[in-house]
Amino acid sequence: MPELPEVETIVRGLAPRVEGQRIADAEFLWARTCAGDVEKTIANLRGRRIRKLDRHGKYIVFRLQKDGGDSVLVIHLRMTGNLLLENGSRGENGPFVRAWMQLEAGPRLVFHDIRKFGRWQWAPALPARLRELGPEPLEIGADEFAARLRGRGAQLKALLLNQEFLRGLGNIYADEALFRSRLHPKLNSARLGRKRALRLHAAIQDVLREAIAAGGSTIHNYVDGYGAQGYFQLQTNVYGKTGEDCTVCAAPLRRTVVAGRGTHFCPRCQRR
Repeated sequence: MPELPEVETIVRGLAPRVEGQRIADAEFLWARTCAGDVEKTIANLRGRRIRKLDRHGKYIVFRLQKDGGDSVLVIHLRMTGNLLLENGSRGENGPFVRAWMQLEAGPRLVFHDIRKFGRWQWAPALPARLRELGPEPLEIGADEFAARLRGRGAQLKALLLNQEFLRGLGNIYADEALFRSRLHPKLNSARLGRKRALRLHAAIQDVLREAIAAGGSTIHNYVDGYGAQGYFQLQTNVYGKTGEDCTVCAAPLRRTVVAGRGTHFCPRCQRR
């Protein structure tokens, strides 16, 4: 599933091309891509101006305006969704196109989704489930982060994947941040003192910024809004490298499962 850096890359790339434009039309070729009534959703999108394109955790949020009234279109890519700005004139819909949105003064935004798990939702305001998510990892201060850790008693990796604790952080970047901060993924968060908590906070932000600069990670089919792959996967220290030598101590890297997710770590650098 695309995580914070991938979604941020898409938003930053598309924003200059779509902000200020009006939506001329839309269509859902796979009805279940639309979270709600298809015809009502299309009617609510037509004629609305895209005031701003931004990100909320792992969600793409179009902030819309029409006749002074605001609303949002929320897109969740899920496992295999890609939101692409169509290159050139309108072409034929490919086999994995599930929805598209025609911009009044430009090309279509086309949603490809092999596994059909992605969703588009129009709403008058940001849906409640999004408002209930935790703070942004790149915005939360070090002191607040440390305090939130102290208030929980959970395995670190599981806590970092909990979107109510932090929104947008996913498997790849949690593994990398824990490695950089030399913390075992199964360590109980309640055992972290201030020094290690601040080290983890810095590692999370550093990893995310570096991943955004690299255009995200293309592990399977992720591409940005123009079809370009990310390359942070070429810079990982532990993710997907089970059995390889640690870049710091040369110990063989291991894989375990935390919160149902494959978790990669160095048993020597990241002791419990």
